[in-house]
Amino acid sequence: MSEHLPQSLWTRTAPPAMPLPPLLGEARAKVAVIGGGYTGLSAALHLAEAGLEVVLLEAAEPGFGASGRNNGQVIPTLSRADPDDLIRRFGEERARPMIELIRDSAALVFELIARHGIACDAVQAGWVQPAHSPGRMALVHRRAAQWSRHDAPVEVLDRAAMSSLIGSDFWHGGWINPTGGHINPLGFARGLAEAAVAAGARLHGRSPVVSLRRDSHGWRAETPQGAVTADRIILATGTYSDELWPGLRRSVVPVRSYQIATEPVSSNLRRSILPGNQALSDTRGDLHFMHYDRDGRLVTGGALLVQIADERRLTALLARRLARIFPQLGPPRFQHVWHGMIGMTEDGLPHLHELAPGVMAWIGCNGRGVALATALGRALALHALSEGRIAPPMPVTALRTVPLHGLARHLARGMLMLYRWRDRREFSG
Repeated sequence: MSEHLPQSLWTRTAPPAMPLPPLLGEARAKVAVIGGGYTGLSAALHLAEAGLEVVLLEAAEPGFGASGRNNGQVIPTLSRADPDDLIRRFGEERARPMIELIRDSAALVFELIARHGIACDAVQAGWVQPAHSPGRMALVHRRAAQWSRHDAPVEVLDRAAMSSLIGSDFWHGGWINPTGGHINPLGFARGLAEAAVAAGARLHGRSPVVSLRRDSHGWRAETPQGAVTADRIILATGTYSDELWPGLRRSVVPVRSYQIATEPVSSNLRRSILPGNQALSDTRGDLHFMHYDRDGRLVTGGALLVQIADERRLTALLARRLARIFPQLGPPRFQHVWHGMIGMTEDGLPHLHELAPGVMAWIGCNGRGVALATALGRALALHALSEGRIAPPMPVTALRTVPLHGLARHLARGMLMLYRWRDRREFSG
């Protein structure tokens, strides 16, 4: 695996990464964190702030995986499941802490950014979800009502209000949560790393864990040049997991998500296109999503059925899409294209696992990783601080691999055809 992130808008605009030396020799910690994405960095920061000895081991550099490649939207919901779904699945007592964690997750991101002075072009102007068909407005009303019952500050917008907010009558209304927004995701990861080091955490880059086993002294995480022995392990490798823990990688289906950024949009046009600078992702299965970066580029993206000539085909697809939504934009010109992997679960829920006594992991962001991973990192830190006495805010489930995982990876791309068919059917119906 390369130690360096592929070039993207974020690598060109984020502050430089602080140097993190590889682990050399033996180390001891109360908690060892494996993985330098949002979960691991948030966990390391909160553990260090509580005065605990913590060592984080990252195979490449902080933000190398999905944390440094995503679209940058900070969204305080899951992609599919709403509060009532979680209550039906787990019961109200077990679901309530999870609902509250999700509800407050975006606010936590922006609070950490403010408290630690993280330079990541953060804009907390809200996250808006427009309805792509009249029928989807029923979903909007249900979704907003459920989150409102759990004290989320949401508001339903009719078609006229949505058109005024976005600068397009492409959608049929929708809802907004003002706690959401957007960031430079790589800048956020690098800022969390700096904050964790400042708090006393030991972070090591270029230190892939090649072996994890229990011995008489605790859990031993070995790297090519050293090892950490710890009482507890937080395994935070997410969609970029390897075979370090048997079955974890095969418990999710990785799906490639493409991101693309236009040339900077003129200030005159920005007064009529997303003038409030919100983050936007709609109700489609094949999502339409976008926001501005700090220089006025529209950052959007999409999915492709096949990866042949992917950049050319993606550029054509997104040019047509933006022209339909914002005809005033004219033919868009693009500057940056990149991609990363999203971990999708069969039930659309994130999965939290106690893999062994003292080893915790979660996986399956389902496209909502920025806020959720940050919040779960703090939750896993609190669980470790209590030595397991404080239950995590998400139900712990058994690790189950996806049947026929290799085939499922190919079938996942085919699901895009089904999503597009459903989107068209709802629109025409």
